[in-house]
Amino acid sequence: MAENSTTEAGAKPSAPEAAELTPAQRLEMATKLVDRFALWGGVGGLIPVPVVDVAAVAGIQLQMLRRLSQIYNVPFSENGGKALIAALAGTMIPATSGIGAASMLKSIPVLGTIASGFVMPALAAGATYAIGKAFIQHFESGGTLLDFNPPDYREFIKAQKEKWDSRSRAKVAAPGASGGAASSASTGAAATNS
Repeated sequence: MAENSTTEAGAKPSAPEAAELTPAQRLEMATKLVDRFALWGGVGGLIPVPVVDVAAVAGIQLQMLRRLSQIYNVPFSENGGKALIAALAGTMIPATSGIGAASMLKSIPVLGTIASGFVMPALAAGATYAIGKAFIQHFESGGTLLDFNPPDYREFIKAQKEKWDSRSRAKVAAPGASGGAASSASTGAAATNS
C-alpha cells in the first residue's frame, strides 16, 4: 500500500509541488529547468548521425515543454506541443535552418563531422533555451498551450538567443569557471553588476 502511494507520487511530482510554489519559486524552478534542458539540447546536437540529432533535440524540447506545463499547471498535449515547437522553430528560421545544415554536415566524412560537432551543439542549445524562455514568459502571463501564438514571440526569442550566445561567450572567456549553467549565470550576473 505504501509502495503504491510512492509510485503515484513519483509519477507526477511536479503537479502537487507546483500548487504549493510561490510565483518566484515557480519562475526559479522553470528557469533552472530550461537551463538544464538547453544543455541537454546541446548534448543531443552531438549525436553523430544526421537527422537523428535533430529528432533528439526535438524530443528534448518536447520533454522540456511537458515539464514546464507541469510546473505551471497547464494541460499538456503531446501533439499540440509538437505543433507549437515546430511553429516556434519556424519563427526562428535562421537558427533552425542552421541546425538542419549543421546536421547535414555530419554526412560529409571527417571534416563535416568535426565542423558540425562545433556548430550543432551550440545551435541546438541556443534554440532550446530560447524556446523554453518563450514558454516561461507565456505561462507567466497566464497563457496556455491553446492560446500560444509563435509570431508574437519572435523578438523575444531573438533577445533570448542573444542572451544565450553572450552567456556561452562569457563561459568560454572564463575557462576556470566550473559548475555548469548555474555558475555561468552567476558569473554573468556578477559581471553585469560590476
